[in-house]
Amino acid sequence: MEKFAPLNLTPDEIIRFTPEWQGERFEDGRPKVADDIVERMHGVTTTQAWGVLRGDGYNYQYADGFLCTQPGKVLVGRAVTVMYMPRREDLRAFIFEHALASGCIGDQVSWPIDTLVPGDIYVADIFGRIKDGPVIGDNLATSIYAKTGKGVVHDGSVRDIEGIHELEGFVSFCRGLHPSVATPTVILAGINCPVRIGEVTVMPGDIILGRDNGVTFIPPHLAEKVVVTSEIVRLRDIFGKMCLVEGRYTPGEIDRRWEEHIEKDFQGWLQEHSDELPVPMSTIQDYLQGRTW
Repeated sequence: MEKFAPLNLTPDEIIRFTPEWQGERFEDGRPKVADDIVERMHGVTTTQAWGVLRGDGYNYQYADGFLCTQPGKVLVGRAVTVMYMPRREDLRAFIFEHALASGCIGDQVSWPIDTLVPGDIYVADIFGRIKDGPVIGDNLATSIYAKTGKGVVHDGSVRDIEGIHELEGFVSFCRGLHPSVATPTVILAGINCPVRIGEVTVMPGDIILGRDNGVTFIPPHLAEKVVVTSEIVRLRDIFGKMCLVEGRYTPGEIDRRWEEHIEKDFQGWLQEHSDELPVPMSTIQDYLQGRTW
């Protein structure tokens, strides 16, 4: 789809704005984190992701206070960012004129949906609105789910929650519920541009990890590091608890940074049980070979 809003980033601009990512990209320029890494992200906890991001200097990647439409489920996918702003007549007239000339169909809230592909998550900055905040109800939710197999992150409210609840795989995070509609009160100012969700600056192609009432936005170049670190932590937890049950080590030895002899014991246990462990063999092999992420 052609550029039709003032703040859209072109594919070349997205590439320039995300220089840390050296891998594959979508046609629109967004980083395309490998499907395998995206799928494995479902096993990452918020705390594990937070620890890795903070360690790399990314201190503002988590936003909380959300309502999850499918409580207890996890949302993972690649961000398509959308910016809404309060309605202003001259800007609205320009955007609509340009959008219609570009072949956009229907109203502005449906235009971002037309850009979505499988695995995408529609991330919308609606400046936290509850009343006059919904840009989706059950019809648009159905369309989003059909195109992406995912849900949304909306810094605003949603409507028609009864119909949304029927879409069991539509795991979505919003600020609340309201029967009003945002369309008459906002303008679509940009698609695939930087947006703010809570205290987080979100870029197109970021990996979304939504759990409980919070969402972590992971820069693409750190996605593999987050996943692999989480998997190693999971293995350490399994080994550590086994050692405590067996009495091999004391709680004081396990509940701190492990000494060299415990680390060697852990590596031997990994080699002995590698075929039985609930993480990819590649993770175990990379860890044993001393790879860093």
